[in-house]
Amino acid sequence: MDNSIRKGWPPLAVIAVFLALWQGAVVWWDIPAYRLPGPVEVVREALQADVRERLWSHTLATGARTLLGLVLGALAGVLLAMLLHLVPGARRALSPMLVLSQNIPVIVLGPLLVIWLGFGELPKIVLILLVCFFPVTLSMMTGLRQGDPKLHNYLAMIGAGKWTVFTKLELPGAVPFLFAGLRIAAAYSVTSAIVAEWLGARDGLGYYMKLAANGFETARVFAGTAIVVLFSLLLFVIVVLAERPFVRWQPKREGGKAE
Repeated sequence: MDNSIRKGWPPLAVIAVFLALWQGAVVWWDIPAYRLPGPVEVVREALQADVRERLWSHTLATGARTLLGLVLGALAGVLLAMLLHLVPGARRALSPMLVLSQNIPVIVLGPLLVIWLGFGELPKIVLILLVCFFPVTLSMMTGLRQGDPKLHNYLAMIGAGKWTVFTKLELPGAVPFLFAGLRIAAAYSVTSAIVAEWLGARDGLGYYMKLAANGFETARVFAGTAIVVLFSLLLFVIVVLAERPFVRWQPKREGGKAE
């Protein structure tokens, strides 16, 4: 049996058992569809022509917002981490504000951004950016400080400047940490996009699920939720696959796996 298949079947089996139990519970207790539809009802509803077209349209809108916010958030996180690392005193001065910025609930920040920036796309993109940049910044900052002390000393002995040390040692060493932050940001980006659309939008899965919930169309809410979960997993997998070419140079552990 292929190694990837051996690793992949246990979670798939757990999901299949969960869906079977869910469907069985709905049938056994005769739960009304408006309260809790079974997986079969959710799939049947999602495959209806009109529902399928609307789900696709709203998925494209959410996907575009999510990708744009994620890319901008990642860039902002990398640049901020480099600034805090390179500028003397910047890390100590700005780190408390960086942490405090993440203590503001998204449900509070969203309406404020709408008040400040209007009802267009900008507040939604900014909200996703603000959610995504923090894990990238934190991971990148950690990685930049993990350079090998022996190599630091060697570069200092041969007269390498701060910028040379940064580009030749610290920045390459921070790449695995950067991708760790990107994996977290990818998962957060979809959720923050849904919240932004829930608070105020004319399209997107968050907007669609809000309308469906208001109309007690619970199966459509579950269909939208399933797409959100699958999209989050897809972004996570893309980041993992993109990471592989950049971390092949990492030293191996005793078991033979890369760090």
